[in-house]
Amino acid sequence: MPSETAEPTLRDQAPRRHQSRDWPSHWRRPPLIADARLRWALIIAVACYLVLGIGSLEVNWARVADGWERGLRFLGGFLQPDFQSRWGDIEQGLMESLTMTLTATVVGVLISVPIGIGAARNLAPMPVYLLCRGIIAVSRSLQEIIVAILFVAMVGFGPLAGFLTLAFATIGFLSKLLAEDIEEIDAAQAEAVRATGASWLQVLNYAVQPQVMPRLIGLSLYRLDINFRESAVIGIVGAGGVGATLNTAIDRYEYDSAAAVLLLIIAIVMLTEYSSSWVRRQVQ
Repeated sequence: MPSETAEPTLRDQAPRRHQSRDWPSHWRRPPLIADARLRWALIIAVACYLVLGIGSLEVNWARVADGWERGLRFLGGFLQPDFQSRWGDIEQGLMESLTMTLTATVVGVLISVPIGIGAARNLAPMPVYLLCRGIIAVSRSLQEIIVAILFVAMVGFGPLAGFLTLAFATIGFLSKLLAEDIEEIDAAQAEAVRATGASWLQVLNYAVQPQVMPRLIGLSLYRLDINFRESAVIGIVGAGGVGATLNTAIDRYEYDSAAAVLLLIIAIVMLTEYSSSWVRRQVQ
């Protein structure tokens, strides 16, 4: 018979070890900077920089007071927007903006697709990859208002300059995001298609395109929304669109007409947002 003083078995010890283990009650994210002194030194340095930066601002309080009064009158224009006095100019500006937005988005998407494919490292050879990435970098390095000033100087005032500006901006935006989506596709699906002896175009059509097409459609609709809003900005420098009408109304202190233009812009942007959401749901 086994002795009463025999050592407990492993089965008897396991629950005891489990019960004696001290499990944490909640998880706490470790700090990015482990050294507390260095962490507090950085916080104090950033706070001092903010105080010095704010203190270096030269505030003209008299101008702020005048601007505050004009700002209140501008906000008051939203309560009584005037759609009739300058409706002819507003309608023309809106038509120019919508035309520029649609055509620039379509042309920009058509150009962005091959550039985005060439900028994907898993599909393009190194020379093509570097060339396409350079095009994307140039397009993304210049803000739309700067590009609009350049095209206005080249082709003159009007919607043509706005169309070129928005198409140029669309290329940099869409090509970069499309290239990143292609680089993040499921490689197993592409390898399976390639293992059947498919050509490069067939791999692109049957392995890459089904994975990125819903994302491409969503990005295109999102860029359509951005282009319409940007058309109101670049019109201020003479690139056509409703921005010129808005700028004229503000210069003449016609805040009720300016409010009418802004309300129409908000309404169109909201309509585009709801429409794009519906299209994305249908595609996905």
